[in-house]
Amino acid sequence: MKIESPTFTMDDIRAFMTSYRDRERQLLADRLQRVSERVAELGPRVKRHVDDTESEWNAHETLAHIAVVSKFYGVLVHRIASGKLDDMNLLEAVNMRDSAGRQMAELEPDELARQAVADQQRTIKTLREVDPGSLERSARVDDGTSMTAEQVARMPLITHLEMHVEQLEKMLSR
Repeated sequence: MKIESPTFTMDDIRAFMTSYRDRERQLLADRLQRVSERVAELGPRVKRHVDDTESEWNAHETLAHIAVVSKFYGVLVHRIASGKLDDMNLLEAVNMRDSAGRQMAELEPDELARQAVADQQRTIKTLREVDPGSLERSARVDDGTSMTAEQVARMPLITHLEMHVEQLEKMLSR
């Protein structure tokens, strides 16, 4: 095997790293696209049912949560990546997100699915088009923690949505 590294320059290393970051953001966008397709398929199967007395969410409430998460964390990804957000109280924001979830649960399931998919598509567009370095921008989320736009996209947005879509699939298969 030919050894090529002795000819590398720091510009080469930077270019490799940029290509790796670019690949990662495309993979994130692909994952979110699969979530979006599942939400579009599952949404019409959800029946309207809101009951604050139940301890577990039903399919309608889970779909409402998916819609809120899609909006909330999608906006955070965009705002952090664009440099418009560098400091926030995450716990306070999550509490506001949950209040919005109660309001969203009043909407019909087809509207919830439509809104979730629209918000997911905006975030997919951001992930596909943003400069890879922009996803490395970070925001302080409390007095000792910060998160990059990529970390927000990866964990609280995409992984979170994947888990709730799996939960919704199980509910609808019963």
